[in-house]
Amino acid sequence: MKVTSVADPLLPFCQRLIPGRIAGVSVGLLKATALELAILAGHVLLYPSGIVQERRAAETPLPAPGAAAQLPAEAKPPVVLLHGFIDNRSVFVLLRRNLAQHGRQRVESLNYSPLTCDIRTAAELLGRHIEEICERTGSERVDVVGHSLGGLIARYYVQRLGGDTRIRTLVTLGTPHAGTRVAPLANAHPIVRQMRPGSELIEELSSPAPGCRTHFVSFWSDLDHLMDPLESACIEHPDLRAENIRVSGIGHLALPVHPAVASGIRQALDTVRPGDPSAAQGGGLTVA
Repeated sequence: MKVTSVADPLLPFCQRLIPGRIAGVSVGLLKATALELAILAGHVLLYPSGIVQERRAAETPLPAPGAAAQLPAEAKPPVVLLHGFIDNRSVFVLLRRNLAQHGRQRVESLNYSPLTCDIRTAAELLGRHIEEICERTGSERVDVVGHSLGGLIARYYVQRLGGDTRIRTLVTLGTPHAGTRVAPLANAHPIVRQMRPGSELIEELSSPAPGCRTHFVSFWSDLDHLMDPLESACIEHPDLRAENIRVSGIGHLALPVHPAVASGIRQALDTVRPGDPSAAQGGGLTVA
């Protein structure tokens, strides 16, 4: 299992202004909090546009930059974006545009009902959506990017409902893989209870998963206020091929919109791995 870091480029400048360890903690936290508030304000404005499930009409291809060597366009599976708790597909506006600009023309954002009260039920619905996407596009497998609860729903589908035959790569952003203790007053909602450490559902995900074919990439932040403990957003499972990527200096809401994270997501999705149909077409991958 690999753990890497995406650092905040402005932090060294702040440390020169406020020396010592306090600068790294307090200034970084203030910056992350300010960014979270700005993202929240923007998301509130965009939220109504994402309430309705998106249309399945074909999209106009955007020109892809020629600087980086990538998987051939025809080899790239569709990308499915799955939002978090009490959210909708509008959270992925920037990420979707970023992926399209870099050659991912088949990107779909799925909404699940805000009234959903069970992760297992949501995972079954996700499976039906993915089957429909595969039938419509002619693809055997898809890639999935899940933010927060969305990542947990997709992981349950992979591990417990046979979704590893359909999901090639699952990228999770701030997903409580080991459960989170934050906001105990929210326990009235059944899905929140399922996301607690030691819940029946979290225990199901820790059970053996031999032969799982999906590759997991988990982005977790050292300033994610919804993960308690922070490392609960990492995947620790002996049977899963998982890579945990630490992101420094941003919070939970910033994970789907931060450009450094978007670059990491593209690299994770474009990497040719053993067993991929595209691997037979030769070559590795260089991501700029």
